[in-house]
This record gives sequence, structure tokens and C-alpha cells, in this order.
Amino acid sequence: MTAPAEMKMKRLAYVDWMRGLACVLMFQTHCYDSWLSPEARKSSSLIVWSQLGGTLPAPLFVFLAGVSFALVTERLREKGIERNAIAKQTLLRGAEVFGMGLLFRVQELALGYPRSPWTDLLRVDVLNILGLSMMLMGVLCWLTASRSHINSTASRSHMNLAADGTVAAARIRTLVAAIFVAAIVAMATPPLWTTHRPKFLPWPIESYINGVHIFGQPQPWLFPLFPWSAFAFAGLAAGFFLFSESAKRREGLMFAALGAAGIIAVALSVFFDSTRIRLYAVYDYWHSNPNFFLLRCGVLLMILFLVYAWCRWGFAQKGFSPIIQLGNTSLLVYWVHIEFVYGRFSILPKKQCSALQATAGLLTIFLAMLGLSLLWIRLKKRKVRASQPSPAAIAATEGS
Repeated sequence: MTAPAEMKMKRLAYVDWMRGLACVLMFQTHCYDSWLSPEARKSSSLIVWSQLGGTLPAPLFVFLAGVSFALVTERLREKGIERNAIAKQTLLRGAEVFGMGLLFRVQELALGYPRSPWTDLLRVDVLNILGLSMMLMGVLCWLTASRSHINSTASRSHMNLAADGTVAAARIRTLVAAIFVAAIVAMATPPLWTTHRPKFLPWPIESYINGVHIFGQPQPWLFPLFPWSAFAFAGLAAGFFLFSESAKRREGLMFAALGAAGIIAVALSVFFDSTRIRLYAVYDYWHSNPNFFLLRCGVLLMILFLVYAWCRWGFAQKGFSPIIQLGNTSLLVYWVHIEFVYGRFSILPKKQCSALQATAGLLTIFLAMLGLSLLWIRLKKRKVRASQPSPAAIAATEGS
């Protein structure tokens, strides 16, 4: 395997491992939230602490969408594909994910009928915001891409150098712009949630801005553009940073730098929260404040470094990795497990289980989703093999 191909495989392993970790944390959060009785929630400190892990899956998924978006966009740019074609491809992918989010809401309404209110159809969920964030990132990458074309009459070496310089310049522009947009979104979140809410908009539209839904005030358990799209742009910046020439030459050092930046971000968040300076009329650290966003970004960067170290030392890829397997099919297992945890087909009675029962259910869900993931990948491989011509057909064609 060539060095670039090996590096690409490593990067895919980092992303898939983090995405698989997000799936596991998502399972434990949803299972305990759905099945534990009120008494069980208070009886075990382990359960209480485990819920802290529930704050990570959604930021991880959105952040990794940005990282993956950067990897795809950079690869297309390096191939010399024109920026309009890249924008079209990425925008269509974002629209596809957004459409899946709408379809998921339709499924939830249908399976929950007649108990589910029709307003659930318009609830802003994580898939909706993932799709919209991807489309916004596609627009940003289009704006920051180079408009110039390489002179076809130049020598091949000069063309390669010019192309490399063009891609590198676009990478830097996109990285800086992504950080700027993430900061703007985070800074604009508190007033859009409180003092400057766009109340003139119908609630389904306002909900995409601040997650108000039908409750008259923003709900922290929903996924509006402010602040959730900021995680996608933060991931986009991290992804393009990892494609820089310095990162390619000193991969370990650059990942360590991201980990150190995460520690600094957490420290700054705690420091800013402890000061008496308040930029907003309403200060809500744990939901809408940029300091909390800074803290979570710091944690994500530290996780990114730790996952890199885990993969770099080879532990993550020795033999079969269930975490990477789940990461390969994260959308599928997210979609399916919801019905067996929260939905009509819940495998345990909701709000009635002990900690031991809920943990047994969690293990069952984990194994079931892992089995589903393996089956799905096997079916996809079988479909690919079936679409390829047989050796006999190839030989017949060559003979003719």
C-alpha cells in the first residue's frame, strides 16, 4: 500500500472510530433515559455520571460531519475537479441527509400514531441539522475555492506545482473561514435564544434557528442551527488542518497540537466563566453560551487526539473492531435503534427498569446493532460483486 493510501486509511480509521464511539455513547444515553425508573436514576451514581457521556454523541456526530466534509472536498480539489462540480456534489449530499431527516420524522409520526402529535413532524432533529450544516459548508467551500484555471500549455511539473499551490491556498482560506463562521454562530446563539429571538417567524422556521418548537422558548434538547452548525464548521476547520502540508509531514505532532489546543480551550472556557464580565443580558453557560461551546470543542479535540493515538499504536485495528464497524454504519444504527429504545417496539418497558435491567438491555441493543451493521456491510459487498461481470464474461468480451 502506498504512503498516501495508507495515510488515507488511517484517517478513515480515526473518523470511523470516533463515530463508533459516538454510537456507543448514544446507545447508553438513550437506553438509560428511556428505560430507567425514577428510583433507579437516583440510586446509582454510576448512572448519573454515565449521563454526562450523553452530552457527547450529538457534538461528535456534527463535528465529524465537518471533518469528513473536509476530507471529501480536499480529495476532489486535489483531483482538479472544478469548484462548481464540487459544490453540486456536496450540496446534493447535504440535501440527501436533510431529506432523510424529514423522512425519519415521518416514520416516527407514523409508528407513534395516534399518541404522537403532528407537530413532531416538524421537530428539528440531528439529521435535519446535519443536512443543513453540510449544505452551508458546501457553500463556504465554494466561496473559498480558487476560481483560476491552470494553463494547459504549461509543462507538467509546473502544472502540478501550480495545482498544489492552488489547493493549498484554498485550504487555508477555507480553514480560516470555517473558524470565523463557527465563532460567529457561537457568539450569535445567546441573543437568538433570548433577547433577540426572531419571534416574527412561524415557529417551524424559528425552531431551525433556536429550537423553540411549540414550547414558546428554545429547548436545549433540540438541534437548531445556532449553535449546532458551529460544531460542523469547527470540524471542517480541523479536517482541513489535518490536510495541511505540515500535518502530512508531522502527523503525530499536529494531532498532539490539536489535543493541546483542546486543553487550552477547556481552560479558557472555565476562566471566562469564572470572570465577572458578562457579554449578554441572559447568561446560560450550560446551554447557549459560547463558553460552553468552547468547552465542548476542547473536549472534542482532546478525543480526536486520543483516538489518533489509539489508532496510531494499532490497538484500534488489531483484528475485528466493533467500534469501527459501528462507525461505518452510524446512520443506519442511529435510525434503527431509536425504535427499539424509544419507539413502539421498545425491548423493555419504559421508565420501569432497574439499573441492571437497563444495562442488560443496553448490551442487547449494542450486540443487535453490531449484528445489523455486519449484515448491512455484507449485503452491500454482495451487491457490488453481483454488479461486476464474471471472469468468464470478461474473457468472452476480450476474445470477441
